[in-house]
Amino acid sequence: MKPYPHIYRASAKGTATGLVAVESIGLPALATAPPAEFDGPGDVWSPETLLMAAIADCYILTFRGVARAAKFEWEDLKCEVEGILERVGNVTRFSGYTNIATLTVKPGIDHAKGEDLMERSERVCLVNNSLLGDRRIEARVVEL
Repeated sequence: MKPYPHIYRASAKGTATGLVAVESIGLPALATAPPAEFDGPGDVWSPETLLMAAIADCYILTFRGVARAAKFEWEDLKCEVEGILERVGNVTRFSGYTNIATLTVKPGIDHAKGEDLMERSERVCLVNNSLLGDRRIEARVVEL
């Protein structure tokens, strides 16, 4: 890993109507629009869904590192993130996030250790730690 600080850049470009393109050097552009709740089309990535995806993605990548350091064997990790957007005071913001994570392991693998690693990953996930709002994880381990 490179020493801190790390700097990340992204850009967006749009017009008065239509899709907005978000880009970062070396990555494919993504088309975005408001979600259906804000009168958008509902079939395109929105800032809100991108944020939930970033939380889920960061959680899985964090779990990879935590599990590797613990020498924990696992097969699959599915993570769904639900964010609650509401008015808090005079500001619209996400007030909380629930990470629903299901870890699949081979028979005989220690479920308690898997759950502990899942909870630890939620606590150290850098995207989670960068956000306001209450955080909750629903972690479960299942066998193949």
